[in-house]
Amino acid sequence: MILITGGTGFIGSHLVEALCARGEPLRCLIRRDSFKRHPFALPAEAEVVFGDLVSGEGLRDALEGAGTVIHLAGVTKALSTSEFYSGNARATENLARAVAGRGVRFVHVSSLAAIGPSTDGAPVSDDTEPHPVTHYGTSKLEGERTARALVPDAVIVRPAVVYGPRDTDVLEMFRSISRGFVLEISGGERWFQAIYVKDLADGLLAAACTPQAAGRAYFLAHAKAVSWSELSSAAARVMRKRTRVLRIPSPLAYAVGGLAEVYSRLTGKPVIISREKVKEAQCRHWTCDTRRAAQDLGFEAQTPLELGLAQTLAWYKEAGWLKY
Repeated sequence: MILITGGTGFIGSHLVEALCARGEPLRCLIRRDSFKRHPFALPAEAEVVFGDLVSGEGLRDALEGAGTVIHLAGVTKALSTSEFYSGNARATENLARAVAGRGVRFVHVSSLAAIGPSTDGAPVSDDTEPHPVTHYGTSKLEGERTARALVPDAVIVRPAVVYGPRDTDVLEMFRSISRGFVLEISGGERWFQAIYVKDLADGLLAAACTPQAAGRAYFLAHAKAVSWSELSSAAARVMRKRTRVLRIPSPLAYAVGGLAEVYSRLTGKPVIISREKVKEAQCRHWTCDTRRAAQDLGFEAQTPLELGLAQTLAWYKEAGWLKY
């Protein structure tokens, strides 16, 4: 039995589908409010246990008979900084304490943000000293360290930018492109690595099933770095749009991020735009060394950016999320 946290989320929903396609028995630990509001409906094959990682509710029932735990649940946007630490650090601690001593494979899904961007242009590696630049990254790093301390054999995976069907975080950027505009923060080109969500699901399963992965950490991303302008151009080609680039000065970008935070607090709905996201977006290189995953797990992300974007944008269009 494989237990998944965050199974109704963007990445989790694709992982659940991959497991169902393989005929693997699985169980999802779900918060009741998340289960009610999330658009992804769990397949009938997936057993559901209601609980809460921050409070620890439901963990005993969720872990009963589980041989593998893949911990995906986390907070990527929040109304306050404390929500990052409760959702990414405290929740991981509660789960790791419940897992400790059970002899199960524990796969903890962290983020490249926990290590931070490259400071010299070379991809960050397994030996890079962590230097997160935001509370999100710091909270993910705390989760990593807690997982390692409580479950020494835990496998830690650090995805780079994840994109694909059902993702809402980059949707607004694609909507802007569909209207003929590309928004960029001034200051020159910036590079990053990404991974198509279905590739990431395969990588997570490789981490869960490979014995020699125990106690190790892996960056999961397509090996080729791309620039944000390349991403915008590729999306424009798929949508057959001519675009105009609008470069925003950094002070204005921070001001927009601050206003978005005020809007979030007034509405009670966290949004992806914030001053911390602007800070991340200004970093020159979000790149990582994926060779360890290739060597140990036999995993290499196969989907090139343009193909992944075409599949993602086609899904957005069919779902009615995007018109072009």
